[in-house]
Amino acid sequence: MNLVNLSLFALGLALFLYMTGIFVFGVTVMGKRWSKRDAATHEQRWGRRALRITITAFVLHVVYFILRWISAGHIPNSNMFEYLVMLSGLITIAFLILYAIYRTPVLGMFGLPVTVVILVYASVFPWESSPLIPQLQSNLLIIHVTTAALGEAFFAIGFAAGFIHLVRTVNYAGTAKIDRREQRGLELIFWVILVFVGFVLATFLFKGVGYQAEFNYPMEENGEVVTKQVAYTLPPVVGPHEYEKITMDSFLGTSEPWTEAPGWMKGINSASKLNTVIWSLLTGTVLYWLVRLVLRRRLGAVVQPATKDLDPELLDEISYRSIAIGFPIFTLGALIFAMIWAQIAWSRFWGWDPKEVWALITWLFYSYYLHIRLSKGWMGKPSSWLAVVGFIIVMFTLIGVNLIIAGLHAYAGV
Repeated sequence: MNLVNLSLFALGLALFLYMTGIFVFGVTVMGKRWSKRDAATHEQRWGRRALRITITAFVLHVVYFILRWISAGHIPNSNMFEYLVMLSGLITIAFLILYAIYRTPVLGMFGLPVTVVILVYASVFPWESSPLIPQLQSNLLIIHVTTAALGEAFFAIGFAAGFIHLVRTVNYAGTAKIDRREQRGLELIFWVILVFVGFVLATFLFKGVGYQAEFNYPMEENGEVVTKQVAYTLPPVVGPHEYEKITMDSFLGTSEPWTEAPGWMKGINSASKLNTVIWSLLTGTVLYWLVRLVLRRRLGAVVQPATKDLDPELLDEISYRSIAIGFPIFTLGALIFAMIWAQIAWSRFWGWDPKEVWALITWLFYSYYLHIRLSKGWMGKPSSWLAVVGFIIVMFTLIGVNLIIAGLHAYAGV
């Protein structure tokens, strides 16, 4: 077994233990109702078990990272798979730091699931390591990327705590205008989560059946028109502009794309990125309504009873503290170190690249969050809504910009 396969084995085992840790943390919090011991003894005993499992999973995560670094010869951050795996590990670090502060197993119930979701989502991207382009062959890459990702990791914990706070406090029995608006907003968040889940399921499904589609795509390169090959892993709802089909497995009775990308969408992967976005929205929407059909209630109303033992004030405090810790780290990594690196790599501090613009938008949003929380006293639900929206912006900056908008940071893969 080579180092790459060994690293992936360690990562798979870490994923299994993370999921086991979520279950044991759940037993720690929810099992107090049925335990024969007193609540404190039950929580202490099962909490220690859950923490040991989580730390073991994190050690395996670090083993993956080291083996991958050795095999590639550079920090494993050359594509979307490697970055998301690193981000999930940093989310675990953020969780462990906050666990050391608050000593509450409630953190494990909503912190670790974010690690698992990011890790599973990473698995849909190509696992192969890629060589770094010359601009990225710098020690500043390690500093810039890891600090930016660590800030995002704390934002992720803030999102999870804010989201659970909303699930706990939104009044699903209410019929007032504000109650209905909050119910719809929370359902929208559930839909966004299921968009990620649906895309993962669709990707694994079509990979499992060996679906293939390849096209020739004419594009301009150095003033000349050249033909490039584009491969699709999902059935092409949208084919490349002025494409020539090489091969395409039949899907729903057709062996041609339903439409082709508009001419203004430049880039060899622009059409496949658009196709990915369409499949994400489609599968997420279908999955959401299937779940609604089975449960016959809104998802928030189904999940809310499981949160009744959670302290909303503690959830709000954890959400705020996470973002307060992550903000200065993100500022260093995504703005200051990023500008220094940009000056070295591209001879300018700022170039209005899409990823740079959205990193600035993210920073401004969390600046507003901290300002409004501290100066106006926005606590509870208003603060939680901002924490949730902020992380949605983070994920769009991380994934959406790569899937939709071309730029200098497109090296992260599709």
